[in-house]
Amino acid sequence: MDVLWDSVPATSDGVTVREVADALDGRELAYTTVMTVLDRLAGKGMVQRQREGRAWRYRAAASREAHIAQLMLDALDLGGSRDAALVRFARSVTGTEAEVLRTALGAEAGLTGQPLTDRVEDPRAGRPRRTDEATGR
Repeated sequence: MDVLWDSVPATSDGVTVREVADALDGRELAYTTVMTVLDRLAGKGMVQRQREGRAWRYRAAASREAHIAQLMLDALDLGGSRDAALVRFARSVTGTEAEVLRTALGAEAGLTGQPLTDRVEDPRAGRPRRTDEATGR
């Protein structure tokens, strides 16, 4: 995924298996291994692929940031108290990171004028996931 995120701009048609394998130079991975991993990622909806002749071109289905945000939301869904997990997380961030969160939450609240909802692009579905504050889901 790092190769796709680092080398494929959003406006690009993507990269081939050979280009990904070349970018992983030094890891001694077989071409077929890279092809299998990309195929499985496509099956999971993490990458999009488009046929180009006999080859496929691959690109990430979502940005790195959207993917990480989705992982964080998925972790909150693992059970226990979402509130307690969020409080613990908030206490663990640096002052600068806390300010980034405050700014983002303030901007979100100011833009909608309604209760805050999380809107994160779901890399598997390719659409925003909305989480209701009242239910946590």
